[in-house]
Amino acid sequence: MGFLSFLSSIIFFILILTHPQHTVSSEPIDTKTPLSLLMTIKASLDPKSVILSSWSANSTDPCNGSFEGIACNELGQVVNISLQGKELTGKIPPEIGQLQSLSGLYLHFNKLHGVVPQEIANLTQLSDLYLNVNNLSGVIPPEVGNMSNLQVLQLCYNQLTGSIPNQLGGLKKLSVLALQVNQLTGAIPASLGDLEMLTRLDLSFNYLFGSIPVKLADAPKLQVLDIRNNTLSGNVPLAFKRLNEGFQHANNPDLCGIEFSSLKLCTVSSLNQNRPGPFGPGSNRLPKKDIPESANVQAIQKNQSRKSQTAAVVGVIALFVAVAVTGIFTFSWYRRRKQKIGGTLDSSDRRLSTDEVKEVTRRSASPLISLEYSNGWDPLGKGRGGSAFSQEVFESFMFNLDEVESATQYFSEANLLGKSNFTAVYKGTLRDGSFVAIKCISKTSCKSDEIEFLKGLKLLTSLKHENLLRLRGFCCSKGRGECFLIYDFVPNGNLLQYLDVKDGKGKVLDWSTRLSIIKGIARGIHYLHGNKGGKPALVHRNISAEKVLVDQHYNPLLSDSGLHKLLADDIVFSTLKESAAMGYLAPEYTTTGRFTEKSDLYAFGMIIFQILSGRRRITQSNHQAAELCRFEDFVDPNLWGNFVEAEAVQMAKVALLCTHESPNQRPSIEIVVQELNDLTSSKS
Repeated sequence: MGFLSFLSSIIFFILILTHPQHTVSSEPIDTKTPLSLLMTIKASLDPKSVILSSWSANSTDPCNGSFEGIACNELGQVVNISLQGKELTGKIPPEIGQLQSLSGLYLHFNKLHGVVPQEIANLTQLSDLYLNVNNLSGVIPPEVGNMSNLQVLQLCYNQLTGSIPNQLGGLKKLSVLALQVNQLTGAIPASLGDLEMLTRLDLSFNYLFGSIPVKLADAPKLQVLDIRNNTLSGNVPLAFKRLNEGFQHANNPDLCGIEFSSLKLCTVSSLNQNRPGPFGPGSNRLPKKDIPESANVQAIQKNQSRKSQTAAVVGVIALFVAVAVTGIFTFSWYRRRKQKIGGTLDSSDRRLSTDEVKEVTRRSASPLISLEYSNGWDPLGKGRGGSAFSQEVFESFMFNLDEVESATQYFSEANLLGKSNFTAVYKGTLRDGSFVAIKCISKTSCKSDEIEFLKGLKLLTSLKHENLLRLRGFCCSKGRGECFLIYDFVPNGNLLQYLDVKDGKGKVLDWSTRLSIIKGIARGIHYLHGNKGGKPALVHRNISAEKVLVDQHYNPLLSDSGLHKLLADDIVFSTLKESAAMGYLAPEYTTTGRFTEKSDLYAFGMIIFQILSGRRRITQSNHQAAELCRFEDFVDPNLWGNFVEAEAVQMAKVALLCTHESPNQRPSIEIVVQELNDLTSSKS
């Protein structure tokens, strides 16, 4: 017994050495006032103090609205920190765990580095944790499994290492777990099958190995399981068939199964139960810290423990330590050299490093670095349309690549109208002499499911309204890996060019034109939100002055309507940074993560303020001026008083209602259109 105790001590010592990040300090937590605590957090998130300039140590109350991104409850407690897309370059401080009332933490789309502090687990009221698209490293703290109210955990697109903590299976309210595009290793914890509310689990583009736990199929609400681009092996449980296209498993060559058309049939070797990892049959050399608890591994360990004798334990432990170190480095070298990522770089036989991932992201303008379609990307190929399109739609909307290339003079830089994070737009001339705008979208930005992509195209062809930009056609090139949307060309550009006009440089819209544009935008939104003519109700999601084009008659045309139906979710999400920065994003989005008709109304209200004031940036002072009817502070001075005060008051009222903090207090678009029509009637 003395020898066994000695051996146990050695094992415990080894585990302590390999898990130093999991030890919790016994030092007492330094409690601070809310103001000093926020200033400590600011110093860590924004070390150069260039982003969070509104966070001032001289403030008397950080909850009075002066601290950007801070929301408080009626008790004066900080409940939300929303700093997404702010270019923050610091670290997440341990002190953030002292904001015990925090329910939402949104730090995504920044440049934060360092580790995820284990103290973050003290935020037991937190429901939404968004740390995705940063430069975070280190392990996922297992203490996160104690955050009982967590519903969304977004850690994707970072540089996280280590295994997926088994403790995450304790997050009973979790609905979304996104860990893709990291450097995670080990097996998939079987405990994730205990998550009764889980709907989406994305583990793609990591270094995970072993089998898929059968228990994971028990998650009753699971709709999406993405395990692409790992080194998983063994039989795929038949139960995952129920997920249909929601189950994505490409680039795991050692997976097998029955009734999965894209998987090979299992053989005796592929079903070898003594193969928990990538080191070959019968391997028991995997380091314990890289194997979270799973059904198969537990069974192996129990069988070994029953059969082992005391003398054998000594040898196994010695062999375990020596070979595991060699094996893990060998596997890491082999894995990085051999694994391809979805065929993005066809000439390369290795997995991209994190830095290379970010570089490809910049080049392809998509965080979905290597999205691949089954049998090659050809969503409009023969037999792919199914019932999604009628033959008439194909004939009336299909363009071929030759027409697109000819129209743009082979995508000449001279015809480039502009670029966004995921598209390029070219001016083109069709063979009939008409001008068009051609939007080019890379396949890496499109939905991975071709059926869903086709449904999105079908929806776009059904949108026909005088205040929506007309889609002339589309073309998808398998060879170029791009989809092209052909729209009418609008010569007068977008609404932005009529804002912030100074010193006579630019056209100043007269009052009647401004009212006409506001009414036209409202009619376009009303059409989208309705379901007449067989068209389903549609939320635009990204209404802004940039999306409002102005034709030669100054008729407004909403662009990009329905475009989100073609794009991958991450791409849609990435476009929100500009909307948030310009104030178009409804405040409830940061807590719900959902778009509704009322969020469209909020963006429309902001556009009304922009049109009335002639300014791009709308501040709280503009709202206050509208409430007090101080025309000089919310009506464009470039009009020199040439406006109707009664109309300005009514327009300001509509804008204030549309931008109400509470979505329930905002009117429907039907009521807004009626208000605007009544304004016209009373004038006549």
